[in-house]
Amino acid sequence: MFQSSDRVKVGRNGPCPCGSGKKFKKCCMDKDLYDFESMRNLYYKQYKIQLKESKDIEKLRRVGKLVIDTLDMVEKKIHAGMKTDEINTLVHDYTISHSAIPAPLNYRGFPKSVCVSINEVICHGIPGERFLVDGDIVNVDVTSILDGYYADASKTYLVGEAGQDALKIVSVARECLKKGIKKVQPGNTLGDIGWAIQSYAEKQRCSVVREFVGHGVGFDFHEAPQVPHYGQKGNGIKLVPGMVFTIEPMINLGRKDLRILPDKWTAVTRDNSLSAQFEQTILVTENGCESLTPYEL
Repeated sequence: MFQSSDRVKVGRNGPCPCGSGKKFKKCCMDKDLYDFESMRNLYYKQYKIQLKESKDIEKLRRVGKLVIDTLDMVEKKIHAGMKTDEINTLVHDYTISHSAIPAPLNYRGFPKSVCVSINEVICHGIPGERFLVDGDIVNVDVTSILDGYYADASKTYLVGEAGQDALKIVSVARECLKKGIKKVQPGNTLGDIGWAIQSYAEKQRCSVVREFVGHGVGFDFHEAPQVPHYGQKGNGIKLVPGMVFTIEPMINLGRKDLRILPDKWTAVTRDNSLSAQFEQTILVTENGCESLTPYEL
């Protein structure tokens, strides 16, 4: 999609994509900093952000498809009475059978191949002996490595007959991701994404977790930049084509506060309220964005 000669299309009176806050015509327009190669160098130097070019994006689409195929496979098999460790086995075996690697396994000591987070668990739930029961909500977070490239996505599923609180928080979390993605286009900022998510969640009388954020992804599991799911319009790094990052708002039905369990991984809501999350890996394009892990929202 982006070769070294490709241009970031910016109007002369628009904000300069270098992030200076000046108009493009008074900043980089005459410095030839808007070709892709120069922008890649600039963003790495300033922010440690690694922009992706055409060959990278094709690889990311491949691993992204595998991640979504994995989630679709799990969705068909989730049922009440299932142990969370069975979900881990499904994800692990499916990933390996497709010549890929489950990124979470042994990452900073994480003992499993997938994160499975139920009800009050915000994220990083470790699969084990816990059984799913009717009325649970369960988030399954899959990150795969294929040919050295990473993609990351998650969904929250309803188990059996869900109550009104469960239906609400899953709906709000899904819509939060949708609204965040809509703000991804060149010239917008990371703060625009966070603002869109936070303002919607709080209007629904829900809260946004602060301690865990989205992140750059592609060449590694976690790259720059961090992508907060709260913030103010216009704040933060300007988005430019070639940026790839996750948007993964964690939305609580109650307060935003959390605690970490003794396993040093599992994050739960402090007030034991329900929490839900949806996540996709997003590419900034010349005209907007593309999900590299697409599913319907």
